[in-house]
Amino acid sequence: MTRTHVYWLIALGLTAATFAGSAVLYPSLPDKIPTHWNIHGEIDGWGSKTWAVFLVPGMLVGFLGLFAALPALSPKNFEVDTFKSTYLYIMLTVVGLFMYIHVVTLYAAWNGVHGVKGVDTGRLLVGGIFVFFGLMGNVMGKVRRNFYIGIKVPWTLASDRVWNDTHRLAAWTMVLGSVVGLLIIVTGLSMIAAFVILIGST
Repeated sequence: MTRTHVYWLIALGLTAATFAGSAVLYPSLPDKIPTHWNIHGEIDGWGSKTWAVFLVPGMLVGFLGLFAALPALSPKNFEVDTFKSTYLYIMLTVVGLFMYIHVVTLYAAWNGVHGVKGVDTGRLLVGGIFVFFGLMGNVMGKVRRNFYIGIKVPWTLASDRVWNDTHRLAAWTMVLGSVVGLLIIVTGLSMIAAFVILIGST
């Protein structure tokens, strides 16, 4: 079994687990599900569980379909096959991120019913985003010129050297930003500071 098959099997497994978990938890969840957190990490948006519970699982199916189709749509000299393993790794991190966001969302909804105290779902959510940011940054230097993933501006798309140098710098910036941001989250410092790091490093 190749690494390509492993990445696809894990991504499909995570998607199936997200669907299954949502279906199992559906009856015990409240009618309103959190859909948005503000800059302070507080829930400020809600949606009906009729659609909110299965929104992310449906998105994951769409993501997998998109990642499967993009290689065939890549124009000449911009093929994702030149970094296929990294491409699929990024697919897996995207699937993992949205699954994590969905788990935190369902937990926040369940927690609202059962009243468990002491768990800051806002920090859980942002902390997971920083982990994703770091995992993505860790391989950013391996991404080759393409139209779908990376920092796509006229200068990077016009030159392999500019593309590669830009993405090596982005890799360091993203990983450093994720480490600092995660430390802010874990140590209980201001959520606003965490967002400043996230936006600044981006």
